[in-house]
Formats: sequence, structure tokens, C-alpha cells
Amino acid sequence: VQLVESGGGSVQAGGSLRLSCVASGPRKYIGWFRQAPGEEREGVASIYIVLGDTDYADSVKGRFTISQEAAKSTVYLQMNSLKPEDTAMYFCAAGNSRWYRGLLRRSDAFNSWGQGTQVTVS
Repeated sequence: VQLVESGGGSVQAGGSLRLSCVASGPRKYIGWFRQAPGEEREGVASIYIVLGDTDYADSVKGRFTISQEAAKSTVYLQMNSLKPEDTAMYFCAAGNSRWYRGLLRRSDAFNSWGQGTQVTVS
């Protein structure tokens, strides 16, 4: 699976950004992860492609929305009410194991990764 992210940038606190992940190849689910310098990688949101079921980290619930546009093989991460602590490199990743809510805690279940896109909130 090949994944290409885009849409990162710099915004002020309270602002919004939409990240895009274009995927090619077989995948059952796609997740968004983020990693800030000196911090551990954190799973942010995931989507089960076939049914559209979603899952979110507690830190972004109510602010971030993951969605997909099948015709464009694209998964989006709409990020609203951004906070400085959302600053990180954001990666999309794909996997083909069994999806379940909580899978975000297992980055090893995602075996294909994009190159990342930087999000900076000031």
C-alpha cells in the first residue's frame, strides 16, 4: 500500500485544517497518527474502510473527524478547534488485520506508512 499525505500547515489556536491521505493498494483500515519531537507516536483516528466505522483518541474526540471518499481513494482528517498541543508530524497508515475500536493503540497493526505532513498550531 502506498500512502501520500497532504494538507498540513501552520494555524492559530482555534483554527482548522484538513489533512488528506491518498491510498493505493489493498487495505482494510486507515489510521492517522501523530508524533511531536521527543514524544511517543500517538494514534489519533482510524476508519474501517468497508463499513466506515471510526475510532478516535480521547484527546481529539469532538474536535477531529475522520472520513473517506472512496471514489478518490482518499481518507481525510478534519481537525477543528486546534490547540498548540496538536502540533506534530501527522502520518497516515494502513493495515489489513481485523479492525476494532482500540486498534489505534497498536501501531504494529498498521504495516504501511506515509511520509507525514507537519501541523503547527500557535
